[in-house]
Amino acid sequence: MRIRTTAAAITTALALALVGCSSGDSTDDDAAPSKSSSPSVDYSAAEKAAGIPAEPDAATRTALLEVLKAINPAIVADEDKAIDNARNQCSTISGGGNAVLTAKSRFSTGDHEVTDAEAAAINAALKASLCS
Repeated sequence: MRIRTTAAAITTALALALVGCSSGDSTDDDAAPSKSSSPSVDYSAAEKAAGIPAEPDAATRTALLEVLKAINPAIVADEDKAIDNARNQCSTISGGGNAVLTAKSRFSTGDHEVTDAEAAAINAALKASLCS
């Protein structure tokens, strides 16, 4: 039952994120790009080659944190670390490694050990959003 609830929460959060991302700002096309809308300057060719996506924009970050929080709030206790973990997990997902084992290791904290079901939910959420 918890997995169905988590899956429903993930689906809802991703749908909300997609709706939020679909509203275009066509009037801002001629404006100079703002610092928050441009890719991170730290995004290197090596990260891209390793399958690590760029830092998410504010809307994607918020949606991703909400999805991860729905899986288990303990994995987003440190939001910056959760985002870094998510970006790095994309490398494992796209590289064909043991994504469940890696997610368990990467997202577990001193206060919470990620379960197999939570790891699978994390990977599904990342595949549908950040790692796509």
